[in-house]
Amino acid sequence: MKKILLTLCVFGAILSTQAQTTVAINSSGEHVINPNIYGHFAEHLGRCIYGGFYVGEDNQVIPNVAGVRTDVIEALKDLKVPVLRWPGGCFADTYHWMDGIGPKDQRPSIVNQWWGGYIEDNSYGTHDFLNMCEAIGAEPYLAGNVGSGLVKELADWVQYVNHPGGSPMSDLRIENGRKDPWNVKYWGVGNEMWGCGGNMKPEFYANLYRQYATFMTDWSNSSRLFRIASGANEWDFNWTEVLMRDIPNHMIEGVALHNYAVIEWSDKGSDTEFTTDQYFQTMVDAIDMEELVTRHSAIMDKYDPEKKIALVVDEWGGWYDTPKGQSALYQQNTMRDAMIAGITLNIFHNHADRVRMANLAQTVNVLQAVILTDEEKMLLTPTYHVMKMYNVHQSATMLPVEISDMLYFENGEDKLPAISASASQTESGEANISLVNIHPEKSHEVTLELGLNGKITGQILSSGKLQDYNSFDNPTKITPKEFKEFKKKGNKVTVKLPAYSVVVLNVK
Repeated sequence: MKKILLTLCVFGAILSTQAQTTVAINSSGEHVINPNIYGHFAEHLGRCIYGGFYVGEDNQVIPNVAGVRTDVIEALKDLKVPVLRWPGGCFADTYHWMDGIGPKDQRPSIVNQWWGGYIEDNSYGTHDFLNMCEAIGAEPYLAGNVGSGLVKELADWVQYVNHPGGSPMSDLRIENGRKDPWNVKYWGVGNEMWGCGGNMKPEFYANLYRQYATFMTDWSNSSRLFRIASGANEWDFNWTEVLMRDIPNHMIEGVALHNYAVIEWSDKGSDTEFTTDQYFQTMVDAIDMEELVTRHSAIMDKYDPEKKIALVVDEWGGWYDTPKGQSALYQQNTMRDAMIAGITLNIFHNHADRVRMANLAQTVNVLQAVILTDEEKMLLTPTYHVMKMYNVHQSATMLPVEISDMLYFENGEDKLPAISASASQTESGEANISLVNIHPEKSHEVTLELGLNGKITGQILSSGKLQDYNSFDNPTKITPKEFKEFKKKGNKVTVKLPAYSVVVLNVK
C-alpha cells in the first residue's frame, strides 16, 4: 500500500482570529471498511413495505417485478446496498414467518400492534423479501421472533430458507416455488429485548439467546450463520457487559446497538421546520455515536480482545414528529439529515475494527429514508446522495484519522466539533477523503498537505438552506455536484468547505 500522510488545516472564514484544525491521516491502516456498514433496514411500519417497496403483482400503474417497484430496485442497486434487515424492528417479535408463505389468498391477516393497529394481509413474506434482496444484490438479514415466538419456529425458518433439500422445511419451500435455498447468513436473535421485544433483563435474555443460538443450524460446510444478539439501547453499557460475559464467544458473531438522533422523545420537533437550537441538539445526538461506539467497543474488547465479534449498529438515524395526515413515522429528509449521515458514516469508518455492520432506519417512507414514494412518484433524499457519494469507501482500508485543535459550532455556552472526517485507500492506491462541515452559517478553508501526488476530483452535497429537501414537485433540488472549490500548489490543496455541506475528494 502506498504511504499517505495527509494534514488538513481548517480556517474559520469569518473569524477574525485564525483558528486551525489539523486532521492527520496516514497509511498505517489495517482494518477494511466492511461494506455492510452501508446496510439498510425495512420494517413492516407505515408505508415502508406496503406502498413503499411492495405495490402488488396486479398493479398495472407502477412498474414492478413480482410486486416490488422497479424504480426502488434500481435505486438500491445504484446505491450498492450490501445488506437489508427485515421484518423489524419491534414488528419482528410479533411476526410469525409461516403466515407469510404459500398461496397469498390463503394467508392469515395480522394486526400490526406496534405501528398503528392496522390489518395487513401477509401478502409480502419470506419469498418476496429474499427474492427482492437477490434483485437488489443485497445480503438479507432476517430478524427472528424471540419475544412471542418459539425456538422451533426460528429453527424451522433457518431450515426453510437454507436447507438444500430433503427436509420437511426445504420440501415446503420447494412446494412453494423455490427449489434452491437462499443461504441466508445474517440472523437477528430477537430485537430490543430490553423493550418491545419482551422487557427482559440482560441476564434472562443472555440465557434465552444461548438456547436459540444452539438450535440454529445452517447445514453448510462452507459458511456459518452470523448470529446477532439483541444489543443495548444507547447508553445501557451493562447490557453489553452481561451479553459479552454470559454468552460464549463461539455462540455469537455480532452484538447490536441502537441509537437515534432525537431532540426529545416526547417532543421530537418538525422534520422540516426546525430552529438552530433544534438543529444543534440533533447534531449532539448524532455525534454521541462516537462515544457510544467507543465505550461499547471497550466492553467488548475485555471479553473479545481479538475483535472476532462485530458491533452491529442495526438501527440509526434521525427521528422527528410525523406530520399530520402522513403514515406512521413518515418524515421528510433535509440537509440536516445529510449531516447526520455524513457524521455517522465517518464514525463507523473510523471504528472499522469493531463496527462491521450498520443499518440505516429506514429504507423507504419511514424515518431517515433514502427513498420516498407517492403512488407512481419516487424521489431520492439527501441521505441517499450522501450514502452514494460515500460508497467509494466500501471494502477500502480505513486510514486512521487524528483531529486536533478543532473548530467549533457554538450554541450559547455549548459547542460541537464543526468538522468530521474519515479517509480510506483502495487496493489500487486511490485515496478517498470525506469531509463534513455541520456549521449552519460558516464556511471553512481547509488546507490539505498531501504526501501523495495525483489528480484530485470531488463531489459536494449542499443547498441554500438547512431546511431544504427534495419534494415530489422538485425531486432534484438537492443532488451531488462536481466540486471544484480547491487549489493545488505543490503538496498542498486548499479547499473551501461551505456551511452544512458534505464533500468527498478522490486522489488518483
